[in-house]
Amino acid sequence: QVRLMESGGDSVQAEGFLRLSCASSVISYNMYCMGWFRQAPGKEREWVANIDRDCADGSARYADSVKGRFTISKDNVKRTLYLQMNSLKPEDTAMYYCATVRKSRCGILRADYHYWGQGTMVTVSS
Repeated sequence: QVRLMESGGDSVQAEGFLRLSCASSVISYNMYCMGWFRQAPGKEREWVANIDRDCADGSARYADSVKGRFTISKDNVKRTLYLQMNSLKPEDTAMYYCATVRKSRCGILRADYHYWGQGTMVTVSS
């Protein structure tokens, strides 16, 4: 059973920053690629970023809406996924979820992932 727990969500002003964390219970953490999704009130859950299981250079991918502002990283020793979010905008307001699947590379669809956390809320005010 894979358990994921997000933390780090908060209320911030526009142009502020936050770092989200996602701790995992999985033993063979380095066998799992990982991703971040978000869901704004009244909207569909959307993909934000993902990273290959070996977190090699260049293995991170981003949605156009966050490219250049967000950075995903994966610590295979600490079994923790991070999302550094800079230059936050009100449209970044959402519940953020981490997700994983036992594959070398993750996709961008919800169906590509097998395990999900409960989410952490990010609110950005103008």
